[in-house]
Amino acid sequence: MANALKEKYVNEVQPALISKFSYRSSMQAPKLEKIVLNMGVGDAVTNSNNLDEAVSELRLIAGQQPVITKAKKSIAGFRLREGMSIGSKVTLRGDRMYDFLDKLINVALPRVRDFRGTSKKSFDGRGNYTLGIKEQLIFPEINYDDVNRVRGLDIVIVTTANTDEEGLALLSQLGLPFAK
Repeated sequence: MANALKEKYVNEVQPALISKFSYRSSMQAPKLEKIVLNMGVGDAVTNSNNLDEAVSELRLIAGQQPVITKAKKSIAGFRLREGMSIGSKVTLRGDRMYDFLDKLINVALPRVRDFRGTSKKSFDGRGNYTLGIKEQLIFPEINYDDVNRVRGLDIVIVTTANTDEEGLALLSQLGLPFAK
């Protein structure tokens, strides 16, 4: 089963980007490299069960096993020691990456309350895009009754684009709804 979003990239988006930015080779056209999902669990310091729940929710959303992230520094104000588990992340590449982006654009984002589009200001200067989601409940895999705490997650879309303009053109042609 071929991925619809990947086919759209090869058949429509890549040729449009080549003509828009007048690249000489199809290899110069920006493409998706990876998508990183990160869920910080600050309350894992006091209750480690919260971290286990976050890991299982992230596994459901991403479709693969997340990695537990550890604190790099000790911060006394947060009762945090270096090496404590404080979050989880997962990196998606290839077909899983396209499947997740397709699900994000067509299923999850339309379920956000008062959604008017994603911000165009969330690029990092090198064509990568970061999107923060306030609650994990917008994903269809998460059962509302099983959630005991609403957590947010960060989605970082890493592209091979060199500028924000190229990254914006790539993501908007892939169908990411940007605010007008």
